Amino acid sequence: MTDTLKDLMEFQRETEALAQVAGRLGWDQETVMPRGAADQRGEEMAAMESVLHARRTDPRLADWLDKAQPATEADARAVALIRRSHERTARIPARLATELARLTSVAQGIWAEARAAEDVAAFLPTLDQVVRLVREKGQALADGGDAYDALLQDYEPGATGAGLADLFGTLRPRLVALREAVLGASRQPSPLKGHFPADKQMALARDMASAFGYDWAHGRIDKAVHPFCSGSGDDVRITTRTVESEPFNCLYSTIHETGHAGYEQTVDKAYRLTLLGTGASMGVHESQSRIYENQLGRSAAFTSWLYGRMQGTFGDLGVADADAFYATVNRVGQGYIRTESDEVQYNLHVLLRFDLERELIAGRLAVTDVEAAWNDRFARDFGFAVDKPSNGVLQDVHWSVGLIGYFPTYTLGNVYAGALHEALRADVPDLDVHLAKGDATPATRWLGERLQRHGALREPEATVTAACGFAPTAEPLLGYLEAKFGRIYGL
Repeated sequence: MTDTLKDLMEFQRETEALAQVAGRLGWDQETVMPRGAADQRGEEMAAMESVLHARRTDPRLADWLDKAQPATEADARAVALIRRSHERTARIPARLATELARLTSVAQGIWAEARAAEDVAAFLPTLDQVVRLVREKGQALADGGDAYDALLQDYEPGATGAGLADLFGTLRPRLVALREAVLGASRQPSPLKGHFPADKQMALARDMASAFGYDWAHGRIDKAVHPFCSGSGDDVRITTRTVESEPFNCLYSTIHETGHAGYEQTVDKAYRLTLLGTGASMGVHESQSRIYENQLGRSAAFTSWLYGRMQGTFGDLGVADADAFYATVNRVGQGYIRTESDEVQYNLHVLLRFDLERELIAGRLAVTDVEAAWNDRFARDFGFAVDKPSNGVLQDVHWSVGLIGYFPTYTLGNVYAGALHEALRADVPDLDVHLAKGDATPATRWLGERLQRHGALREPEATVTAACGFAPTAEPLLGYLEAKFGRIYGL
């Protein structure tokens, strides 16, 4: 390694270490921080962002990047990612980066309080400020181009709003048709019955994470209003939430976040604290959380094991047997919450948010009109009305923390997961034998070797293509959904 490349990599390693510290502040804020500390935490987050922005725009970076001579594929990719980060960050004024960090830290608490009080009006002034600043950021990054496309690059490099809209357009008709067929079927699974104490849910949630390979020596699980995964490398933390009448919320949120954590914990140790040492994109990241949660965690094999564990933990569940339990786990019904949605309707929730946030950034939708626009679109897509703001426009944390452009990666992750699942089943034909024992190791090992260990070594679609052996399309996902729910509902 040349001296220039060594200097560049050492500088970047310190930057990534500081970014991890900033991330830990965010984890603390959402889990154990005292409510009264919000304003001070906003100042702390702003100070960290000021330091990070200065490092990412440091004039020495341009010189190092010009003179660096990478000798390996990994070094060349690392240099390219540092260059991308440097050029993007340089377009954002330091004042804007700091102001966004301060505002979104405080905005998260305002959103949480408004959500608890069912008071949209209490959050809208703050949301308006967030949207204005994020729009300004997008315009600075776009340099005359499309601001939403520029924002997307933070989450899915190479994606465009138009390209995603085309992909989602191929999904919507078949998803809507499947939804209507399922809801109109004569065979309808029964819901769970019983009381599910929070402490028992959390104990079982730990078992779920262990079944999918979560490394407890380098992680922990806590509760948060909105489940998330935080960190990378040797410190990767997950959160979940409990509702004593809805245990699947806790269990499957835990499996979902374990998918994110499994990715971060499996990246090649040589990439730690570099831009290679995390997921290739949020779409690829979501492919891991969604395949863990759905194709594996909601499979007939795994739910047959979970049925026994839940009976042992909670007693009678109000369902006849393991087959009936599998249908109950995958039950399609009228629900408001994206994170609790069944596989058939989940992407319709995402498409709603994608369309609205594009309109917000383009300035075609005013923040004051966003609740009405949400409620109108929800009624059209789902056939019933939103009953309260926490089940509507206030349900997600993303906009409050400035993550505009993130939502479409959930559906893109589902598309990637569909392709990965098809390849996984072809390579591991006896997978269900292991899942029926509560052991997802053959699947997580395959994903670890094919995809996770490579981190951000390749661009997002190339990462999935290399893992699958073919380019991802929507067809594997749609075929999987139609076959699975056709069997469950007797279509």
